[in-house]
Amino acid sequence: SDAAEALGVTSSALSHRIKEAERRLDLVLFTRMHKRLRMTPAAEYLADMADRVLSEMDRAERDVQRMDRGVEHVVRIAVEAYSSYHWLPGFTAYLKTQLPGIELQVMASVIREPVRALTNRRADIVITSGDAIPVGTNRIDLFQDELMFIFPPNHPLASHEYVEGSDIEGEDFFTYSMTPEPDREFARLFRPSERYPRWLAPVEMPEAIVELVAAGQGCSVLAGWAVRPALTSGRIAAARVGKEGITVSWGALIRSEDKGTGPIFEVGQTHAKWSSESGGFG
Repeated sequence: SDAAEALGVTSSALSHRIKEAERRLDLVLFTRMHKRLRMTPAAEYLADMADRVLSEMDRAERDVQRMDRGVEHVVRIAVEAYSSYHWLPGFTAYLKTQLPGIELQVMASVIREPVRALTNRRADIVITSGDAIPVGTNRIDLFQDELMFIFPPNHPLASHEYVEGSDIEGEDFFTYSMTPEPDREFARLFRPSERYPRWLAPVEMPEAIVELVAAGQGCSVLAGWAVRPALTSGRIAAARVGKEGITVSWGALIRSEDKGTGPIFEVGQTHAKWSSESGGFG
């Protein structure tokens, strides 16, 4: 009934469509379990392929509309985990001077699984942290960025140049991922010092974490480039993570097939050049 309503048809008409599809394919698409319909593996496969095809058709329609405006190529870009795009106007303006026939489309909906979006062709360039290069991808180095321990402006540690594990033991701490990473604060600060903050419920959006920290509800560790606007405005304070700090590499992943030539590779190279000239995403 819900599916029929979403499609704007009657339930009987939708049942007829399902039966007709099963007749044409000569297989079962749905089975009934406890008065509920369940997709068979064949139906799940068809649904996945249909989702891809419809997405590509939607993209094709938008692309030809852009072509009418003189746009030769559309490159879809996404950023791992973060939705901070204060850097975007500067980069798009730079891109127009270097590659005037290319237009960017930001794919904010794929930030949770950016590499999968890349391999599934939902995105063309994914900005990620760390040095890992997943199978089937190629990495273009962009910039180095330092992680920052962020606090409310009136926090006792706000005036510190850096913080150690003992400084933050028992502090309310927000994170967007509970999975420890080898080059981040858990492995390089908390675990070696055997001092840990008090983890609060994960907040999946780093931008929401910044707001919670600014409101005095806890602290966090986030990418320096992402928190810079809030830091500059004085809404939060920040310190280095440990005396030596923690620096993380950021790069642009593209599909291996796009390496070396074409608009996607050219945008990646242009992004690297712009990052070098502008000092990263700052």
